Amino acid sequence: MQRRSSKHMLSFPDRLEQEGRSLKYRAHTIRRGKEREMLLRKASQLETAVQINEWLSSPNQQAPK
Repeated sequence: MQRRSSKHMLSFPDRLEQEGRSLKYRAHTIRRGKEREMLLRKASQLETAVQINEWLSSPNQQAPK
């Protein structure tokens, strides 16, 4: 079985940022509750993933402050 290959128009960090913005928008369009909190938590996790990716991609790789 072969793995499917697809070309992405956006870079990995850009896709993460776009998904985070989308989740935040969806969270702010619904009432407060578990679903909204879950969306905001996922958006926060994506922001953290972008920061980690930037740190790992940096040439100096200094520990985060």
